[in-house]
Amino acid sequence: MIQDESSSVISSPLQVFSMMSLSPKLGSPYPWLRELKSEERGLYLIHLLLTCANHVATGSLENANISLEQISQLASPDGDTMQRMAAYFTEALADRILKGWPGLHKALNSTKITLVSEEVLVRKLFFEMFPFLKVAFVLTNQAIIEAMEGEKMVHIIDLNAAEPSQWIALIQALSARPEGPPHLRITGIHQQKEVLDQMAHRLTEQAEKLDIPFQFNPIVSKLENLDTEKLRVKTGEALAISSVLQLHLLLASDDELLRKKSPLASKNLDGIHLQRALQLNQSTLGELLEKDMVNGCSPSPDSASSSPLWSTASVKADSFLNALWGLSPKLMVVTEQDSNHNGSTLMERLLESLYFYAALFDCLESTVSKASLERLKVEKMLFGEEIKNIIACEGAERKERHEKLEKWIQRLDLASFGNVPLSYYGMLQARRLLQGYNCDGYKMKEENGCVVICWQDGSLFSISAWRCRK
Repeated sequence: MIQDESSSVISSPLQVFSMMSLSPKLGSPYPWLRELKSEERGLYLIHLLLTCANHVATGSLENANISLEQISQLASPDGDTMQRMAAYFTEALADRILKGWPGLHKALNSTKITLVSEEVLVRKLFFEMFPFLKVAFVLTNQAIIEAMEGEKMVHIIDLNAAEPSQWIALIQALSARPEGPPHLRITGIHQQKEVLDQMAHRLTEQAEKLDIPFQFNPIVSKLENLDTEKLRVKTGEALAISSVLQLHLLLASDDELLRKKSPLASKNLDGIHLQRALQLNQSTLGELLEKDMVNGCSPSPDSASSSPLWSTASVKADSFLNALWGLSPKLMVVTEQDSNHNGSTLMERLLESLYFYAALFDCLESTVSKASLERLKVEKMLFGEEIKNIIACEGAERKERHEKLEKWIQRLDLASFGNVPLSYYGMLQARRLLQGYNCDGYKMKEENGCVVICWQDGSLFSISAWRCRK
């Protein structure tokens, strides 16, 4: 019996990998790594990423470098789901190390050019490849139509006016109202004038075709620098606000201040999260890889509460929500990533983001060809950059502070907004849209009148509607 137990323990891949030395004795280029089967490779990639992140968090850079060298033998931006994802997490961890030498980091990035046209294109590709934003637009438009029933003057504020198709669909729906269309005014906020110009042209053209009185008010600004006085809400207008993947950008807090209050907290928590990850049993991680890290797996139960609301409090976000409340909107619809990527420690954010992005990469693996250039662009220029921001950045530089729906409910409640349940008809339209993709992986669930869109059982995006609570 003792021998059987012993052999079963040794046969666990994770425990075998855990006992392997990550010293240079293994040699390079580690030829044995290339002989691993797909599941073993994925399992070992998770182990290496967690181990490397712990070395980075504790400042053990020599060991981190050895881990990165091993990962580079397995990761690939054109491989399977885990290989592709690991390539971008590896890049993020390396970037975090380089930030320790600001001169070196700046020199390596000094000639990097980010074309706005490319950023706009990749977000357009995300809209087209996935159903998430389409579902958000359907639910948002239906909520606006219901809230604005009988209103003669409607004003909509779009906090990220990048996609005209949402408002073209709304203009068409409003034109068919039994009582006739309202006078419609849309205020679009975006940091690029060209994007707003295109939006204005498309919407004005559609409104003229349907003979709807329409006005477009462009505001060229980053959301964090927005002067709410420029929103020009007029007396007698019924106001609706649409926020799609924007509010989390305002959550940047002074991480250095938190560290000074508790200098040991970060290292201790990183160690706890590594131990938790390595204590996961073989069957859990084996199942994780068999189903591409999505079906049947989720972050730890304490992940939603591991970053209490007070620790991620943001004066900027709170004041912005208060300013929106002051405009007395009849409705505000908020779409956000439904994951906790705003933890105070590197290990916490790494674990949560591994689950989230594994699901997104697997969506593409199941629906788009491996050789697709468009897929590569979305993975590199959108997901890769988000992963890099979550893992490599701190303080005000870390913008991608995604949080779970329950956090947004708490935050909006504190800002005196009351939840408005999304209607049955809106949810019916959204379900039909998802079914039209002919892909069993996409699912939708209702939580307290809000909607969460999932891949398999993993929550990815939430949509919730709100009104001012007087």
